[in-house]
Amino acid sequence: MSERKLRAFEGAVSASKVVVRPRSHVSSGRGEGAVARSFKGANGCTEHFFMIDAPQGCGFAEQIKALQERYTAALKDRGLTPETAIFRRIFLSDILNQADAVWESPFVEEIAENPVATSIIQQLPLSGSKIALFAYHIESPDPFEKEFIGPRHMLLRKNGMRHLWSAGPWVDGKPPMPAPAAETRAVFDELMQVLEAQGANLADHCVRTWLFIKDVDIFYQDMVDSRRELFDANGLTQKTHYIASTGIEGTSADRFDTVCMDALSLLDLQDKQIFYLNDFDRLCLTKDYGVTFERGTRVAFADRMHYYISGTASIDNRGNVLHLGDVLKQTERAVENVDALLKSGGASMDDMMYMIAYLRDPADYQCVSGYLRDNFPDLPCIVVQGRVCRPEWLVELEGIAAAPNSDPTLPSF
Repeated sequence: MSERKLRAFEGAVSASKVVVRPRSHVSSGRGEGAVARSFKGANGCTEHFFMIDAPQGCGFAEQIKALQERYTAALKDRGLTPETAIFRRIFLSDILNQADAVWESPFVEEIAENPVATSIIQQLPLSGSKIALFAYHIESPDPFEKEFIGPRHMLLRKNGMRHLWSAGPWVDGKPPMPAPAAETRAVFDELMQVLEAQGANLADHCVRTWLFIKDVDIFYQDMVDSRRELFDANGLTQKTHYIASTGIEGTSADRFDTVCMDALSLLDLQDKQIFYLNDFDRLCLTKDYGVTFERGTRVAFADRMHYYISGTASIDNRGNVLHLGDVLKQTERAVENVDALLKSGGASMDDMMYMIAYLRDPADYQCVSGYLRDNFPDLPCIVVQGRVCRPEWLVELEGIAAAPNSDPTLPSF
């Protein structure tokens, strides 16, 4: 995004706040180019997860328009208003040529009046479209409040809890050359400053990060080393815990960025709400091969549990890559690993709300998308091009699951 557009965006969101009042009607279904899955807890709050694709074979302007129409139709079908939107990620095929058009589109123009954490990343949708959308909405019987507390940070206040969604263009103060270690530090430093201003901190309150690294085959290790040093200095060590995360290839709208990040932090999180997922018969700790993230994190509320599944590949319990050169078997193993992580926390693949599949080689799309479609036909899923941190890994999966809970001693979602 150009510097002019960034300044205009920052000014527009600096005072944005909206209060979302309850609605009583919830509907479900499937629309053209849109797949959704919803979870309704005992407190009456429904979470909606959408994957929406643009039609193929037309220009980018036409695809943006068609995507917005499909999104609008999907919301209408479920009785949702735009104010229920919490987070969106927009996947692009050529971000340097497309970002300005996206920032001028209804996806972003509306957020000056309706705060929505919005992430825009170059990860080619492999369906053949130039643009695709993941969207997360909340429909609640009780009002909740959304407010930007900075150009990249949207604060959701709901039932006495604060949810901080961080996303957007991380271009402030970046050096005009690839500097992945410094940029990793910069994106975490900004997040930590925002957390500190809200009386929170990285170790106790950040539950999920998504790190996008340009030329991941070259720069991933710089990010890993910088993150480890930062974590060590901020109470995230082998003796404590880490943060569920995906570190994957992705490009931001600034050509000089090598690292950008989305994040979710729960500012009033209690220790008893957290459980870290693993199945040691199938997966080792990430520290065993030199990286610092949790395989997955379960966050429990009074009526539901959320499962944040980190980027998961075809790996065994010694950290070895399995099924070298066979993308289908790697996909099967990755799914088995995700299922094992979920089962370690009392859930399963049936509880997944959405899934993102990252492929190293676009030529593998038909094989992987066919497998996912056959095995998870009703799951919102997108397959994008994104190289994984090891060249031998041909595919990586991530997502969020939700399952019922009944514990009135926990905070209500």
